[in-house]
Amino acid sequence: MSLLKDRVALVTGSSRGIGAAIAVTFAQAGARVALHGRDEAALAAVQARIAGLGGEATSVTGDVTVAADLALIREQILDRYGHLDVLVANAGSSDSRPTPIEDITEESWRADVDRNLTGTFLTVKTFLPDMKQRRTGNIITLSSAAGRKPSERTIVAYAAAKAGVQVFTQDLAAQVGPFGIRANCLAPETVLTETNQQWIPADVQRSLADAHPLRRLGTPEDVARAALFLASDDSSWITGVIIDIAGGAVLV
Repeated sequence: MSLLKDRVALVTGSSRGIGAAIAVTFAQAGARVALHGRDEAALAAVQARIAGLGGEATSVTGDVTVAADLALIREQILDRYGHLDVLVANAGSSDSRPTPIEDITEESWRADVDRNLTGTFLTVKTFLPDMKQRRTGNIITLSSAAGRKPSERTIVAYAAAKAGVQVFTQDLAAQVGPFGIRANCLAPETVLTETNQQWIPADVQRSLADAHPLRRLGTPEDVARAALFLASDDSSWITGVIIDIAGGAVLV
């Protein structure tokens, strides 16, 4: 495919899981991809996989919740490629567990919000001036079904942060549209990443799959294909949308 031929894309949090799948898919579509993460060995493995498929990738490291780290990442990408066409703000996670609101500590709340909302904000803030100057760009953020459908099993801070990513993305789209920049958001439900396949027992996977109208769980490639659509000119008149990659789970 050549949907992204010669475009430069940064995918944060791309050392594994959804981010890695997006990076590989973009590279297969012709993009020159900047991989990002904090695990250098895992990044090297993804970079080698892309090279083996005939694609081009480089790796950058740093913490997306730290503005100084992001400034260095921007400098490295601009030094190598001169510009950035597509920004995928995918990095985010939670170490928490579902907890009654009154028992959530301030520390765990701030950690989840920083990783998932502040990190997205700082990532976009870092690269947005260059896109505005060039009057072109494409930003894709990653939310979650947790921010779309309330549940008593939700990790509240994570869900609130991911809901914040959705509103942030829509406000962003409204602000940057006149500069020729698009911004859209993907909201995956349970995805069988390497980690989830390892830690979710097979019987629980089947039970979760049965709760989806499509009767299966998602794969990283399901999310990656949606990201490719949003990154390409096939979606050139789409901005400010939230796409549920959820097998219909948000409907039930």
